[in-house]
Parts: sequence; C-alpha cells; structure tokens
Amino acid sequence: MALGGFGIGTTEFVAMGLLPAIAGDLGVSEPTAGHVIAAYALGVVVGAPLIATVFSRVPRRTLLIALMVAFTVGNGLSLLAPGYGLLMAARFVAGLPHGAFFGVAALFAAHLAGPGNRGRAVGRVMLGLSVANVIGVPIATWIGNALGWRSAFALVVVIGGATVAALAAWLPHVDIPVTNPVTELGALRNPQVGFALATGVVGFGGMFAVYSYFSTTLTDATGLPSAAVPIALAVYGLGMVAGNTVGGWAADRSVPRSLVAGLALIAAVMLLYTALVQNPVAAFVLAFLVGFTGSALVPALQMRLMDVAGDAQTLAATLNHSALNIANALGALLGGMVIDAGWGYPATGLVGFVLAVAGLGVVAAAFAQARAAARRAAREPADESLTV
Repeated sequence: MALGGFGIGTTEFVAMGLLPAIAGDLGVSEPTAGHVIAAYALGVVVGAPLIATVFSRVPRRTLLIALMVAFTVGNGLSLLAPGYGLLMAARFVAGLPHGAFFGVAALFAAHLAGPGNRGRAVGRVMLGLSVANVIGVPIATWIGNALGWRSAFALVVVIGGATVAALAAWLPHVDIPVTNPVTELGALRNPQVGFALATGVVGFGGMFAVYSYFSTTLTDATGLPSAAVPIALAVYGLGMVAGNTVGGWAADRSVPRSLVAGLALIAAVMLLYTALVQNPVAAFVLAFLVGFTGSALVPALQMRLMDVAGDAQTLAATLNHSALNIANALGALLGGMVIDAGWGYPATGLVGFVLAVAGLGVVAAAFAQARAAARRAAREPADESLTV
C-alpha cells in the first residue's frame, strides 16, 4: 500500500518539474501546460467521493487492487497521449483513484493493525507519499528531462504495475464491512465529518501557500542558487517522512491532542518561516519543519474522520484527500494574492499562520459541538421518562 502511495506521490508532483518539456513537445505555452496539474487535482477531488459512494458494496481488497489498476491505466494513457487535450483527459483519469486509494488503504491498514496501532499503520501507508518527494519525484524528473517527459510516466506505470502485483500477492482477505451508497452519503449529514474536513482544508491550506512558492522564495528572497532548490525540496521530503512517523505515533495516543498540537506547531513554524526564511541556513531548517508539521497532522486527521463517520467509513476516509487537494488550491490562491499585493514571498508564511489558527478555531468548534451533542443525548432518556 505504501508502494502505491509512492507511485501516486511521484506522478502527482513530477509534472511540476516537467512543464517546460511538456509545453515544448505539445506546442503550448508553459502556463497552459500547467493545466495538466489542475486536471489531476480535479480528478482527485471528484474521484474520491464518487468512487467511495458508487463502489461502496465492493469488497475492500478487490476495490484497492482495482483502484491501483485504474491509476496505472491513467498513467499509461498519459504516457501515450498524442496531444494536449488527450493528456489533460489522461491526467484527470489518473487522478480519479488517488483519494479513494489512500482512503481505502488507510481503512485497511487500521483494520490490520488493530486498536492502539492505527495511527502508526496509517502513517506507514502515507509514508509512500512522503518518500516520493525525497526519491521518486527527483528521479522521475531527472529521467523525464533526460529521456523525454513521457519516460517519467513510464516509470510510474512500472511502479503501478508492481503495486498491483504486490497487492494481489500479499494483501490478505480481511472482514471489513461493506456498506451501500445511502449509508456512505449519510456521512455528509454528520457535522463532525464536516468539521474534520474543514480542518484539513483550512489547516493544510497554509502549508500549501508556502510550498507552492517555496522554490521561488529560495531563489528570489533567500538568494540561493537554483541548484540548491532540489536539495531544499529533498530536505522538505525528509521532514514529511519524519512527520508521518511521529504523527502516527502521536495519533495512537490521542487524536484530539494531536490535532491541537499539530495545528499549533504549524502556526509557530509559519511565523518562523516569515521571519527567518531569507536566511540561507534557516531556510533549510524551515524546509524540514514545514514538511514535518504538515505531514504529522495527516494520521490524526485520517483517524478523526474514521472515528466520527460511523458506518460511512469509506467515504469519510477518501474525502480527506479531496479536502487536502482543495487546500492545495486554496493555499496557492491566497499565497499568490499576498505576493501580488507586494508583501513579498516570505509573507506566504503569514497566510499559513492565519489559516493554521483558523484550523484551531474549527477544531475548537468541533469539540464544542460534540460536547453539546453528548449533553443532549444524556438528557433525552430523562426527558422521555418524565413524559411517560
């Protein structure tokens, strides 16, 4: 499952480093070529709830394997796309299984690990996405620039095929209850599910506000040479790996405390980023910390959704990744607005700080609503006995 996450992370981010090559080969401008990134993200946002609902009756092992087959096919279509329009369609198709795969894999891992170890199991699944930023994306980008951008997607197809074979060979048959579309859609009526998703959108939006402009910040604001950017991004990826590990451990001890502590740490790091990123040494330390704090929050968010979703586990778990992709778009938008306003690239950290604090507000509102609902539930039996 982590190998599948490695392939997904590689294909999600490699296009960013290959835009000039894609644009030149297909005869479009680089900003136009950038739409293939948006097409993939749109596929993630649409595919997660759609697949979780429509295929809710499919056994989870079968569904997980089928999702990786679909992912591999989508990347194969990207490899073979003869023109820009078909490449856009192929990237959308490749993005459809993304969120559903991670959601179902998280459920599978949590079920296999059992109580007390769910957070670490979820963190290990997500570890593939983190390792992709350290190893997969740099290697695929190098191959794509050396041998042509299509070769990068060929590498992802190989990873996807290996994942399908590994899942079929080693993924055990476990008794994870299947549901139905009506039950899964019922998660959307649960206010706690809405609060958890909003936490992901708002809390992670700030991290993406920084990450979206991190490369340019390093060269324009920090004054580092462009050759230092891949090293800083690799350090960011190492932070993600560490964050997944620590975040899973923390979530096993307390999901609520992990959420609060995680968002508070993001807020603190974002302030440090704004103040210190123009220092070359501090920039590398901050790259690690931004990756660490963001990834450390993922296992707790995933577990929170599973805890509050009731019978609608699949939809809730997959929607987490739709929320994170919305956060990606929101962070890039708000970060760009701050830069366009003349505040400078380091000010993207202020966006991150404000959004992390807003995320703490969402978490506080969620806990307050849960306590109020518990008090109402405790009063209802007494009220009914008086009526009788």
